Amino acid sequence: MIECHKDTAVVILSYNGTKWHELFLPKIVEEAHTGYEVIVVDNASTDDTLQYVQTNFPSIQTIQIGINNGFANGYYEALKQIKAKYYVLLSADFEVTEGWYPPLHEAMERDALLAACQPKIRYWRDKECFEYAGAGGGFMDKYGYMFCRGRIFFDIEKDNGQYNDNVEVFWASGGCFMVRADLYHKVGGLDNELYAHMEEIDLCWRLKNTGYKIGYIAKSLVYHVGGSVISYGSPQKLYYNFRNNLILLIKNEKGTKLLWLFPYRLILDGVAGMRLLLTGNFKQTYTIMKAHFHFYGSIGKWLGRRRENKKLILTRNEAGIYQRSIVWDYFLLRRKKFTDLGWTPPKLD
Repeated sequence: MIECHKDTAVVILSYNGTKWHELFLPKIVEEAHTGYEVIVVDNASTDDTLQYVQTNFPSIQTIQIGINNGFANGYYEALKQIKAKYYVLLSADFEVTEGWYPPLHEAMERDALLAACQPKIRYWRDKECFEYAGAGGGFMDKYGYMFCRGRIFFDIEKDNGQYNDNVEVFWASGGCFMVRADLYHKVGGLDNELYAHMEEIDLCWRLKNTGYKIGYIAKSLVYHVGGSVISYGSPQKLYYNFRNNLILLIKNEKGTKLLWLFPYRLILDGVAGMRLLLTGNFKQTYTIMKAHFHFYGSIGKWLGRRRENKKLILTRNEAGIYQRSIVWDYFLLRRKKFTDLGWTPPKLD
C-alpha cells in the first residue's frame, strides 16, 4: 500500500509510454510542489517504461501490473494500492501546464458534493483546438449518446474562450480527471470488464446516481496527444464505443426509461451499421455487429451489475443530460457547436 503524504495522488497509467514520459513527466514533476504526489503505474509494458521512470525520476513511486487487461483494469488494480484523499487519473500522453492542479483541488475543497472534475482539454498537436476526448466537459443526450462542449461527433472547435466557465457536466474525461478516493471506492471504482472507453462515464454515472456532481474547471488546462494506445477511428475503438455504450445504459439508466430506450437504441445502431454498409465500410459494419452480439452474450452479467448499482442509488442527479437528440440536432438541424444547441449547463457553486 502506498500512503501519500500529500492529499492527492496523480496516478499515471502507462503502457509502453517511455516516449511520453520523456516529453511530459518533467513538467508533471515540476508542478508537484503545488500539492500532489506522482505515481506511475506500468500496465505490463513490453518496453523499458518502468526502468526509465525509476532511473530518471527516483522521487516517483511506481506500481507494476503483471498482465495488461486494459485501461480500466490497470487503474482498478492500482488504485486499490494507493491511499489518498483525492486521485487524479492522468494518461501518459498528457502535457500539463503551469498551475494546472490548484484550480481542480480548490473546486473539490470548496464543494463537498463535487465528486469528480476535469480540466479544459486541448489537442496537443493543434493547441488552439479542443481535444476529442473530454474537451470542455462531457454530456449525454436523452437517448444515451455522449458528446462534449467543444466537440460534437466530427466537429471540433477552436478554443476562443467560449467555455471559460465552471459548469456541472454529466461525465469527466478519463484521460485527466480528479475524483474523491472514498467515493471512488464506495461506488466500486472503474469497471475493469469494460476494458477501455466509457469506463469513466460509467463511474461518473454511478456517482451522479448517488446524488453527487461532476464538474468542468476552465482555469485548469492540459493538452492531450490522443489515440496513443487505441487510435481514433480504429475498429477496436469502434467496437468498445458501441458495446460499452449499451452496457452503460443497462447498468445505470432508470428501468422505466430502458423499456423504450433500449429498443430505440438498437434501431439507431442498426441504422448506423446500414449507413456504413452502403458506403462500403464493411469492416466497420461487421465491428458494430460484433459489439452487439458480444453484448447480448454477456447480458446476464451486466444485469447483475445493474442490481449491484441499484443498491447505491439515492437521489439521481441528472444535470448534464441534454433533453433532446444530439443525433437529430447535429445531422439534421446542422447544429455543429455546443453553442448552437441553445442550452446552458448549470454553473458550479
